[in-house]
Amino acid sequence: MIKVTLPDGSVRQYPKGSSSMDVALSISEGLARNVLAAKVNGQIVEANRAIETDVNIQLLTWNDDDGKAAFWHTSAHLLAYALETLYPNVKFGTGPAIERGFYYDVDFGDYKFSEADFAKVEAKMLELARQKYPNVRKEMPKKEAVAFFEAKSDPYKLELLEGLADGTITFYETGNYTDLCAGPHIVDTSPIKAVKITSVAGAYWRANEKNKMLTRVYGITFPKKSDLDDYLLAFEEAKKRDHRKLGRELDLFYFSESVGMGLPLWAPKGAALRENLIQFLRKIQTRAGYQHVSTPHIGKKELYITSGHYAKYGQDSFQPIHTPEENEEFFLKPMNCPHHCEIYNAKPHSYKELPIKYAEFGTVYRYEQSGELHGLTRVRGFTQDDAHIYCRPDQLKAEFLKVVDLVNFVYSNLGFSEFQTQISLRDPHNQEKYLGTDEMWNMAESAIIEATRERGMKTTTKEGEAAFYGPKLDFMVRDAIGRKWQIGTIQVDYMMPENFDLKYMGSDNETHRPVMIHRALFGSMERFIALLIESTGGNFPLWLAPEPIRILPISDKYNDYAQTIMRQIMDATDLVVDIDERDEKISRKIRDAEVNKIPYMLIVGEKEQAEGKVSPRRKGQGDLGGMSVADFITHFQGEIKGAITQFNA
Repeated sequence: MIKVTLPDGSVRQYPKGSSSMDVALSISEGLARNVLAAKVNGQIVEANRAIETDVNIQLLTWNDDDGKAAFWHTSAHLLAYALETLYPNVKFGTGPAIERGFYYDVDFGDYKFSEADFAKVEAKMLELARQKYPNVRKEMPKKEAVAFFEAKSDPYKLELLEGLADGTITFYETGNYTDLCAGPHIVDTSPIKAVKITSVAGAYWRANEKNKMLTRVYGITFPKKSDLDDYLLAFEEAKKRDHRKLGRELDLFYFSESVGMGLPLWAPKGAALRENLIQFLRKIQTRAGYQHVSTPHIGKKELYITSGHYAKYGQDSFQPIHTPEENEEFFLKPMNCPHHCEIYNAKPHSYKELPIKYAEFGTVYRYEQSGELHGLTRVRGFTQDDAHIYCRPDQLKAEFLKVVDLVNFVYSNLGFSEFQTQISLRDPHNQEKYLGTDEMWNMAESAIIEATRERGMKTTTKEGEAAFYGPKLDFMVRDAIGRKWQIGTIQVDYMMPENFDLKYMGSDNETHRPVMIHRALFGSMERFIALLIESTGGNFPLWLAPEPIRILPISDKYNDYAQTIMRQIMDATDLVVDIDERDEKISRKIRDAEVNKIPYMLIVGEKEQAEGKVSPRRKGQGDLGGMSVADFITHFQGEIKGAITQFNA
């Protein structure tokens, strides 16, 4: 008999060779019908995989992300099965589950796969799913694996096999389709009840621009048709909120091939939106004891060698900038932290000064392949609200908790009340890719775990997601179609102070090494604004709106009065106020202001001019009645004051 420990701590006994599905059946048939896979001693496996020793088990259903991943992994194989049936000469690259669905990279040869093919592929996938084909896992000697794909003339699978050691290779068979795959999968295809091919795009083989461009076919599947219907409704709504679409419509940002891919150009309204966010955070950071600094956009190669960034990212970063000086090389700045360390090192420090907090809205540059670029969410030049806290070891937890409180304050004021937190640790099976000693890592990981427990935070833990220099606490939000994006992060770092030989004089008159906290609340300003656009649909909070007030004269006779009103408001508030002086009917001006998502329209005509008033119209509320300019300013400022809570450091 073997002992099986369930997540609630209960222990059950089963015959050796039992499966996770047997465990589910022993609990209830209803549970067994919903089990998609299982996590056995932390490893996700098929629910029918035999268990030979005592284990910890978590049964995975559609409600678990790992359960969905197994479901969508099988769906990727089902997609390949359908494509191979419909287009016999296709060759396959890789086909993973992704956060929302799956894809497969396919070489269609001379055939141009397009949206016209989608319905046919969906129908074939459902036809195959109804056959309840089991997913059969087979261990395969490398020689036989190579022979199999040589017979199929599949160069992509053969290339993948080159990097696999004999004894580690597994195939999965689904009906007449066989694929090179490590798994895991659902037991058979029967749970797949609804299918949608969502899009098609180009993708270089193995993400290398020198390789052949394959066709990436994206899809999503569900265990119920009603789930697919709900998804499609949400997807249509999300398309209306796509930040790329709204960015153009609201005149916020643009891209130009002449400037370069992945390098956004901020129009006046977009720049105003950015500046409003920056000023909001700058004031809060000043109250919290941060000192704002500014550093260059480039740095010498040696700086990034010292920090460790060159060894980690040198191959993926931009090409070096050579100067007339022999052997002098600069790089576009990939990170702000090495520069901040040099500011810290510019003068000696006492333990009494710590913590020292440097903050910068610094633009950094990182090369992304063209196929990975996506609006503002993935760009090559972006601004970080970067800050670095240098503190004594005994201050670490308190300072970490202060940053957590700052994150909660900022996100709540911006409407991101629903976010997830993830503790990102190093990969215990591949520690060579991380810098620093085990002692440093253990102290840093313990500090994060203790701090989150003290705040009672609900977190998930992901091994292998740490930065190369330290563990981190990541803050994740979802966009309009449910994709998860990391925005803020807090990272504990013992290594960089070591690399830069950072010191402070302790109370014992001895030199000591500070601990460094890396911190970004918005993360990338570009990505944060993209998510903000999508979450609000472009209807920004009044205090954040790039054009909060537009004056609408009923005719050009009242343009001079509109100018007078504009100057009065701007003198009293420092706001940017626009006037719509076009020769259009007032109904057209109102409609355009609504489309442009202007919070306040001030209508002025004969009556308003005679009485020295304005007629405010609030988006979403309608007319507010006539007001004096002074009363409107009081009303406007009161609304803003009520929208932002006070930060107490």
